[in-house]
Amino acid sequence: MELSVERVDVWAATIDDKPGGLAKVLSVLREAGVDLQFVVARRTEAAGKGVVFVAPIQGDSAIRAATQAGFSITPSLHSIRVMGLDQLGIIGQLTEMLADGGINLRGVSAAVLGTQFIAYVALDSLSDADKAIDILQRA
Repeated sequence: MELSVERVDVWAATIDDKPGGLAKVLSVLREAGVDLQFVVARRTEAAGKGVVFVAPIQGDSAIRAATQAGFSITPSLHSIRVMGLDQLGIIGQLTEMLADGGINLRGVSAAVLGTQFIAYVALDSLSDADKAIDILQRA
């Protein structure tokens, strides 16, 4: 199986849990010309607050805009992006390979578009991310 696997920095920001809370921070990135490939937002346990995770943030102007909008790299969230040809059960197969390699997953977000899949896999440590990359590149 041919996969593209690479480490990716995920950035996070706290947002207001109200209409426009997410749009407010994303519009700052859009206006700075940031081309996001990954966005996940959800409520948090804190009343009236949510969190948004995005990737990638690259280049000085994008980093400056992201920082001004309240984003920062999530130091405790080590992520990899996996892309390849979609096939029946592909995410189950990949997560099984990682489990067999002793990797505990912190989270997974995946989608299919046309014939391709993309998955973002969150891990507990940089060493787990490196090990996961090695396992998946050997697939």
